[in-house]
Amino acid sequence: MKKYSKTIGAIATLLLLSCMTTSCGNKMKTISIKGGDVKTKIVYTDDFSNGMDNWLVEQMPQGKVFVKNDKLEVDDVSGCTIWFKEKLTGSIVIEYDVFIIQNGGSNDRVSDLNCFWMATDPRNPTDLFADANLRGGKFSNYDSLQLYYIGVGGNDNKTTRFRRYVGNGERPLLPEHDLKEAKFMLEPNKKYHIKIVAHDGIIQYYRDNEMLVDFEDSNPYTSGYFGLRTVKNHMTFDNFKVYQIQK
Repeated sequence: MKKYSKTIGAIATLLLLSCMTTSCGNKMKTISIKGGDVKTKIVYTDDFSNGMDNWLVEQMPQGKVFVKNDKLEVDDVSGCTIWFKEKLTGSIVIEYDVFIIQNGGSNDRVSDLNCFWMATDPRNPTDLFADANLRGGKFSNYDSLQLYYIGVGGNDNKTTRFRRYVGNGERPLLPEHDLKEAKFMLEPNKKYHIKIVAHDGIIQYYRDNEMLVDFEDSNPYTSGYFGLRTVKNHMTFDNFKVYQIQK
């Protein structure tokens, strides 16, 4: 009887943890991609009301990542990546809100609202996190991964760039995705809504409904991990959602 009770308790715990990350309903949403409407179904959601158990932090020394007021807060000194632990597969849409803080803090630098998505490690194809401690949040240590990357307001809020990492240290940058106009940079103390699309080779990045990246990949990455990325920045992160595009 005791063994049976432990089994039931373990199952109940797993179901509870699942509902912390995965929508238990059937919320549907229609979005437009390249002028065509597609239906999506929410598969993951995290509002940080249950902490940050769904995330893995790789960070250089002295920085801090914590949950405060049901938001993930990042107060970073010299480099940080915060990975969502669930692997994403197929056609997806990622959405979240961020707020860049400028309030006199030592790391309140309006710069580097960055992220990785569809990330994998060719050296450890079944476990992205095998070398998490070796990477340790240092930006150049991610060059060996395969992924999509955008750096919004990088280089002290002077550039916004999209790259496709190929896994051998190369990070090609297309000229049309090297943005330097002021409208593509960041403003302090403003909430931004981010939307990322990865669907049949179409890779898009939106900030407040303005498309900053529209890339067609002939050999797309179709599975991998999402990571919030920054350096010497203070911001909050909330309302994370992942939708699966229905085909």
